[in-house]
Amino acid sequence: MSHLPQVKIAATYMRGGTSKGVFFRLQDLPQTAQMPGPARDALLLRVIGSPDPYGKQIDGMGGATSSTSKAVILSRSNREGHDVDYLFGQVAIDKAFVDWSGNCGNLSSAVGSFAISAGMVDPERIPQDGVATVRIWQANIGKSIIAHVPVSGGAVQETGEFMLDGVTFPAAEVQLEFIDPAAEEEGAGGAMFPTGNLVDDLEVPGVGTLKATMINAGIPTIFINARDIGYTGTELQEAINGDAKALAMFEAIRAHGAVRMGLIQHVAEAAKRQHTPKVAFVAGPSDYVSSSGKQVGAADIDLQVRALSMGKLHHAMMGTAAVAIGTAAAIPGTLVNLAAGGGARSAVRFGHPSGTLRVGAEASLVDGQWNVGKAIMSRSARVLMEGWVRVPGDAF
Repeated sequence: MSHLPQVKIAATYMRGGTSKGVFFRLQDLPQTAQMPGPARDALLLRVIGSPDPYGKQIDGMGGATSSTSKAVILSRSNREGHDVDYLFGQVAIDKAFVDWSGNCGNLSSAVGSFAISAGMVDPERIPQDGVATVRIWQANIGKSIIAHVPVSGGAVQETGEFMLDGVTFPAAEVQLEFIDPAAEEEGAGGAMFPTGNLVDDLEVPGVGTLKATMINAGIPTIFINARDIGYTGTELQEAINGDAKALAMFEAIRAHGAVRMGLIQHVAEAAKRQHTPKVAFVAGPSDYVSSSGKQVGAADIDLQVRALSMGKLHHAMMGTAAVAIGTAAAIPGTLVNLAAGGGARSAVRFGHPSGTLRVGAEASLVDGQWNVGKAIMSRSARVLMEGWVRVPGDAF
């Protein structure tokens, strides 16, 4: 019996923020995978090592967590005022499924660096020393992101002193601007608050009726109060991820919230839309110990936020969810804003399992509708490995 040899595909393995993923140039993918569809999904699943019933992704590049089971496809942009088109795929671990419904804010911080190194940015726009501005079109959600990438000697500077909670080592700071972050989600009409309310009563069978802020900004997110579901807001991963009953509760909240947000028609459809919406729970500031053993004081933060991604409590905070947090915090009356003490604010520092993060956003009320021009936060990024990935020739 004959077997096809492995196919070699140019790729770069990068950390962006508190996530890792395999980055490809569109032109380097096999012809059948250069267009959206089953062949592309099958290829990325095999690259990452999914579906894996063992949940380890041993036979692929994935790291067996939602933060490390990701793929990015980049190409030069034909859109005016943009340098690169950025497409993100969240690869399921134990299912044959790639979710294209949202962005990854953490990996967004690596897109500008990759685009410069891959020759996708006009050399005239890259200083010899200083900061390069890379204009990114986020193709999943149809939004612009501006990445400010440090450059030294005409090349991306990756090393530096910037520390990001959730990442062990320092690196160069990359500032991101998420322009007009209210997500234009199908069914939601592009509204930041798809129900028309800052706070809703969300009925979840088997759980109860919960106060919820449902917002489309950065990524569709459902915010609830920690105390309403029996938590303090200081929980780390082990308090939730080993609790099957808790995870089922969060998935029920997510599914019913998705229906209320107009993202799906029936709760059963949530299983095929794992990446969005996110569920997060909030509480006021309090002392806690992060997953690394770092002491965080109540005076160091404005509020506590814990968020779930792909069915598990995230080890830090998704970048897109951080945009949602910053946006909601800037709008008086949301659960996020109230947990932070209420009132007007242009930035918020929140506690998460790995430490703290600051995100800025400025909101304005225009003709009865809330508007946020941009949200700003800092991350870092670094190339971990570059060369080729290999997959069996019959894998896609």
